[in-house]
Amino acid sequence: MLSLQTGICHLFGIEVPIIQAGMAGGPATAELAAAVSEAGGLGTLGAAYMEPEALQKAIAEVQEATEKPFAVNIFTSKDKDDFSRLAEVQRALAPFRKELKIEEPRISNSADWSRRQFDICLEMGVPVVSTAFGLLENEQVEAAKAAGIKIIAMATTVEEAKLAEKSGVDAVVAQGSEAGGHRGTFSLTNHPDGAQIGTLSLVPQIVDAVQIPVIAAGGIADGRGLAAVLALGADAAQIGTRFLLAAEAGTHPAYQQKVIDANEEQTIITKSFSGRPARAIKNRLLAEFEETGTRPLPFPSHNTVTRDIRTAAAEQGNSDFLSLWAGQSLRLINSKSPAAEMIREIMEEARSIIGE
Repeated sequence: MLSLQTGICHLFGIEVPIIQAGMAGGPATAELAAAVSEAGGLGTLGAAYMEPEALQKAIAEVQEATEKPFAVNIFTSKDKDDFSRLAEVQRALAPFRKELKIEEPRISNSADWSRRQFDICLEMGVPVVSTAFGLLENEQVEAAKAAGIKIIAMATTVEEAKLAEKSGVDAVVAQGSEAGGHRGTFSLTNHPDGAQIGTLSLVPQIVDAVQIPVIAAGGIADGRGLAAVLALGADAAQIGTRFLLAAEAGTHPAYQQKVIDANEEQTIITKSFSGRPARAIKNRLLAEFEETGTRPLPFPSHNTVTRDIRTAAAEQGNSDFLSLWAGQSLRLINSKSPAAEMIREIMEEARSIIGE
């Protein structure tokens, strides 16, 4: 018989098997992470683009708001900058800057704070660290274990999950292709657009391949999705897109409206915002940039080059040029509410299905 009190709940000291995705770039705020944790799930601070001082401040805010466990999500990509085609890409982006009335910025190397971010998590006693795009270094894993910090890694294939288990992580996220935002694929050599295995197929195969708890992600937005992935053998669901509409999220209002208005046919996997494959609601920037036939720069360079456009679009409330990361279950996500209310609704529906 299925139970909503899973091994993940005991492992992380949480009450319900719901983990909030670490949606970097604004939505996954300290307020949202604290609210999810207070409601019994595992809130996650999306730290990937945070400067070290900002991360320290945000962690302190979460710790002040809740005594319950929470996570910090960081990127562990080994990708290096490549601006060799910068002039070509800037020509393709020029019409967007003209419409937004901004000048082309001077481009410098992309910031990489991931190692310092991890050290801050150690120093400040963060209970859980989660990673995307790869794994922590061996010495980092050892340091985390010595400090009593639990580690979660994201995987998009069985082989990645096995590598994650071998590295010493405590749990692995099986990220199906339905998931919004960046694909967690370790290397794009064999999967240039990120591995595209659906959640329904990926979860049981990873469950069968590893001995550590599996967290399902991708297209899960309600209690039906939670019950389904538990039946597939997962210990918890990681949910992102639904929390974009949480009262505590830092999601731009124009972005929230697009999530409400869009449907499952309107998301695509694209590299046009960051240089790494990610699922987003298609807007003018994606359509018009791709019509030029210009290849994006690799990650993180392309993310750095488009940042000024996304920043200006946010300031002007213009969703045509925002990175609208979102998963495929958009028809299930159509109203704003506090994170605690979202968790209550998901759990009530899951209990009615499971029979607890």
